[in-house]
Amino acid sequence: MGPPRLLALAALLLCRLCALPAPARSQNATTPVAAPASVEGFNCSANRSYPCQAYALYRAGFAGVPLDLAAVGDLFGLSRFMVAHANNLSTTASPAAGQPLLVPLQCGCPSGSPNSYAPTQYQINPGDTYWIVSTTKLQNLTQYQAVERVNPTLVPTNLDVGVMVTFPIFCQCPAAADNATTALVTYVIQQGDTYSSIASAFAVDAQSLVSLNGPEQGTQLFSEILVPLRRQVPQWLPPIVLRNNVSTTPASPPPSASPAATVVSNDRNGVVTGLAVGLGVIGALWLLQMLLLACLWRRLKAKGRRGDPVVSGGGIEGGRFAKSASGRAGGGDRFLVSDISEWLDKYRVFKIEELERCTGGFDDAHLIQGSVYKATIDGEVFAVKKMKWDACEELKILQKVNHSNLVKLEGFCINSETGDCFLVYEYVENGSLDLWLLDRDRARRLDWRTRLHIALDLAHGLQYIHEHTWPRVVHKDIKSSNVLLDARMRAKIANFGLAKTGHNAVTTHIVGTQGYIAPEYLADGLVTTKMDVYAYGVVLLELVSGREAAGENGEPLWADADDRVFRGRDERLEARVAAWMDPALAEQTCPPGSVASVVGVARACLHRDPSKRPSMVDVAYTLSKADEHFADYSGDSVSVDGSGEIAAR
Repeated sequence: MGPPRLLALAALLLCRLCALPAPARSQNATTPVAAPASVEGFNCSANRSYPCQAYALYRAGFAGVPLDLAAVGDLFGLSRFMVAHANNLSTTASPAAGQPLLVPLQCGCPSGSPNSYAPTQYQINPGDTYWIVSTTKLQNLTQYQAVERVNPTLVPTNLDVGVMVTFPIFCQCPAAADNATTALVTYVIQQGDTYSSIASAFAVDAQSLVSLNGPEQGTQLFSEILVPLRRQVPQWLPPIVLRNNVSTTPASPPPSASPAATVVSNDRNGVVTGLAVGLGVIGALWLLQMLLLACLWRRLKAKGRRGDPVVSGGGIEGGRFAKSASGRAGGGDRFLVSDISEWLDKYRVFKIEELERCTGGFDDAHLIQGSVYKATIDGEVFAVKKMKWDACEELKILQKVNHSNLVKLEGFCINSETGDCFLVYEYVENGSLDLWLLDRDRARRLDWRTRLHIALDLAHGLQYIHEHTWPRVVHKDIKSSNVLLDARMRAKIANFGLAKTGHNAVTTHIVGTQGYIAPEYLADGLVTTKMDVYAYGVVLLELVSGREAAGENGEPLWADADDRVFRGRDERLEARVAAWMDPALAEQTCPPGSVASVVGVARACLHRDPSKRPSMVDVAYTLSKADEHFADYSGDSVSVDGSGEIAAR
């Protein structure tokens, strides 16, 4: 059968699948015992321990999400490595269409939230709505009503393209007394499912589903239920994940009822069906093209490995990659290029000649800051970081992370003659946060809403590396100069040169920047995610005050805040903050409650006892509440008059 017939057959198949009517989802489901099947998700419970490891059952290859682990990871804010690890797959594996995958989630119950969920950041594309994304790309693992609740400052009917929206993936933590359950899986009921068939697919008993979700009669098509995992993942996987449904690909999960489902006419159903047919044809063509490209790429890689050729890139030669602690080529330790095959599969390997050409030989005219240079390659702008040391650890960490609030690594280059390593990143247009805060003209352009969004972006990035990577990543160098601002003034975390994986590690080599170093790290060399939380608290103080983390006399900013802001009665906090904050902010009208909330978060993050510092999950939730002050803000504020007295205005 030739390619044209294959395309026609695939298009016809997808058309018929996509044209299936979308059953309405009842909003009056019977309330289960422990996991209410409401549009808001599963209730938080006092007898459960949050946060916890959870999973969602996701079927690959639908709603335009490519058949690639990296694409699935992108959707849920995970790395390819995390998805592969959860399913006991190779990072280069390509899932089959419809193949069930376990997506790892960090399930939490943020302070003040009545429901547990795993927050997932999604960037709005043309035509997206909360309902469309929830029911198609996210396959009913959340509901549009819950999306509205966790994004109170956004208008659902007026979403700008490019805006970041938090989609709460429904999840739950096991009961504290349930020692048999390793984790809970969020599963969406499909056509023909019964408790018995689902239990069989996960190798559990049907009664466990009743205990978690209530009677089977109360479940609805495309509603979410919880399924227990009885053993450790990925050493053991349920049959539904192990089974490869290549020959019996299930239909794409039809969406649940839209917000206007009760008034949708037969004519509109016809339009939806027509759209589905068109999308099916496009999807079939795109899918076959991607499969052909994947096959070609694999053949080229296999052919190259058989001959063990030189890998072009200006530094990887003879199938080996020089590695020397001294930074000189030809050092003692070397390893095969196969050891970095995951990086080669994901990143572009640049040639040293093209980097030198595009930076004028790394001339100062192209210097951005430090050892980072601006380079335009094939019409695209990059930031090239020149390093005089081995960057293997940094590369290993960067290949595990993937988040919109982390600066994206595009590729790398090793110069085997000099031992230099070059990391090529996306170019972030507006530079580092510290330059904006310390320049008076720029600082006036950073209104409070912008600063609060920067704080939220940074919190989301840290939450990701702390909660959604395994082993967990500790950045170790959070500071305002490592926070970059893009064209939309959204923040991205940069510079993973000091980052470490693991938790509760101890080191005798103390590195860091004055004013940001956590006391337990300085005293004992203890490396935990809480040291990032501490440094984050300092950045919050910088955002509020517009001052550096350490003054000219070496006094840390947190010490000044402790003397002038933190101490005293809470009811006077807003006034003390107004007297202490950046003069550029004092010139504006700022909601005092919002600013005071951020200062309160900073104080909690700077607690000397790391165990009493909040997690970044709680920080992000609290800051989102601070953002809500704008919705109810009447215009009253506090300021400092010319005599230095605090006055209301």
